[in-house]
Parts: sequence; C-alpha cells; structure tokens
Amino acid sequence: MKTRPSLTLTPDDPEQSHHLRSLVAKAVLHQKAEQRVLQSLPDDLSKAVRFVSYRDGELVLQTDSATRASQLRFRQREIMADLRQEEVFEFVWKLKVKVRPGRYSLKKPPSPMTLSKENARLLKEEAGHTKDKALREVLEKLASHASDRSG
Repeated sequence: MKTRPSLTLTPDDPEQSHHLRSLVAKAVLHQKAEQRVLQSLPDDLSKAVRFVSYRDGELVLQTDSATRASQLRFRQREIMADLRQEEVFEFVWKLKVKVRPGRYSLKKPPSPMTLSKENARLLKEEAGHTKDKALREVLEKLASHASDRSG
C-alpha cells in the first residue's frame, strides 16, 4: 500500500526552491494580514468578508452582498482607524469593497409534482367523456402517472 508523502510548506525549508519559499512566505504574510483585518471588523461582518489585498495604502476587501459592502463602507473610518494602530497598516488611507456573489444557490431544487389517485380518477373520467381521440389519449396517459400515495 502506498503511503502519502508528507508535504510541509514552510518559508524556511531549505529543500524547497527559492520561488516556492517566497510564494509560501507571501501566503503566510497574507494570512496574517487577513486575520488582523478580520479582527478589526464588526463580528456580524467578519464572517462574510474576505481580505483581498493591501497595496500603496489601499485596502481591498470582498464580500458576497451589496448590503454588507454598504455596511463596510459606512464603517470604513472606524475600521481604518483600528488598522492604523498596526505598523503594517499604518498608512492605510482608502478602503475598497468589492462584491462577488456566491457561486451556488442555497435553494433546494423543486421536488417533482405528483398526481394523486383522486386526480388520476378524475382525469380518466374526463377522458371517457371526451370525443376528441388525441385529447383522450393524452388525458389517459397523464392519469397513468398517478402516485402510490393517496391524496
């Protein structure tokens, strides 16, 4: 049985290439910055906001709804004031909020409609009274789709 190789990514691992080490170091730095930014946000917003970037004094955040984006913009002064206490974010002067809606809908797919036995009986009865042969066949075929549950 094959064993899975252990893969540890740390910025100071001499076994890794220089490019990979610098990439991991940037990812660790980004993660720390994101944690600090999320700490400065109100609790109700921090769960739905993602830190995107911080460059040249411009902080970019992302959220999934326009409502939350408006709330972030409304509170941007207090968020930036809190972040300026950290040396890394000392010169933050602009907060940009991007809206990116979620990819998947939480709506449950509609369940297929079922035909009760009572409605099937009514359709068969109506088919018996119908003179049009094509309509009668359609009504009888529809009545044959009745569910086993009584309704």
